Amino acid sequence: MKKIGILGGGQLGRMLLQAAANYPVETYVLENDYSCPSAHLCHHFTRGDIRDYETVYAFGKGLDALTIEIESVNVEALERLEAEGVRVIPKPSALRIIKNKIEQKQFYRHHQVPTADFVVTENKAELEALVSFLPAAHKIGTGGYDGRGVELLHTGADLERGFDAPAVLEKMVAVHQEISLLVAVGSNGENALYPPAEMVFDPVLNQLDYQVSPAELPEAILFKAEAIAMKVVRELNSPGLFAVELFVDKKGEVLVNETAPRVHNSGHHSIEANFCSQFDMLWRILLGYPLGCTDPIFPAVLVNIVGSPGYSGPAVYEGLEDVLRMENAYVHLYGKTLTKPGRKMGHVTLCGNDRSELIYKAHRIRELLRVVTSPA
Repeated sequence: MKKIGILGGGQLGRMLLQAAANYPVETYVLENDYSCPSAHLCHHFTRGDIRDYETVYAFGKGLDALTIEIESVNVEALERLEAEGVRVIPKPSALRIIKNKIEQKQFYRHHQVPTADFVVTENKAELEALVSFLPAAHKIGTGGYDGRGVELLHTGADLERGFDAPAVLEKMVAVHQEISLLVAVGSNGENALYPPAEMVFDPVLNQLDYQVSPAELPEAILFKAEAIAMKVVRELNSPGLFAVELFVDKKGEVLVNETAPRVHNSGHHSIEANFCSQFDMLWRILLGYPLGCTDPIFPAVLVNIVGSPGYSGPAVYEGLEDVLRMENAYVHLYGKTLTKPGRKMGHVTLCGNDRSELIYKAHRIRELLRVVTSPA
């Protein structure tokens, strides 16, 4: 039985561990919080900081393989573990590129991957000299996550919200659609693509609100998106599961926005809607098994469940029973005991053949299901 470690204990680790029950694997999790979503589902839990060199090295030594559920891990420790024979998926070389948005954008430019024009800013003074580059998105180099670390700057008056730290100033794109393509890469180079998902973002939280899969795209756009996603993954030269997020602009051009080297929010629907879920797929890669079938079983809509505005404290789910009564609605709660505004607390996947009905139900769920706190 192989020993596999996961760096990070959030909801991605939780769903990965749920899929692990189908395989001969002994699971290890490293996370700072004993009450994290993954803690009670793994065989072995270690409390520690995934960003600390010695902690990560000690955790990984003796394991057969390691993976991540968040990019903010100590890459130097992973490089040493890889050199000593531990399989690290994704490779530390790929993770080093992706975890820093500056290096990630420069990687696209170097490999001639279509992406929005950008300028690197080292501090706020450099940013303030670039008012002519606006409108643009200012993305902090390291540490951003789930919409944090991104500021949309439309005019010179917005520059004060920029970052006084190394960051990317990225030209704003006239977006027609935002899509995500998941690509699985086995250790032998075998690969498999999931059908694209169209992502609809919350303009306030700047994170995924709901998504539809498979996305409805003209054939030429689909082929272009698939070719670009495959080029990104090929140049990263690493086994693993990669979510390539892309813009389709109003002229029909396809541009890479960002890449995540792990299971991803845009692939959660695959648990019910695809023959092989993204989580099952990653286990196949980690254990050296053949890749699974990525074909859709049904069209699906995924709705994120996030903490309601104005509520922080022990989580209470209003409207949960109403959602559970819906036909072909699959509720996933992440086991987080505390809610706060915008925090991802779960998701609901809706499956069926009528896309308009699925989207109607998605909006209905957003009205019904609220994450609040108990009255004092």
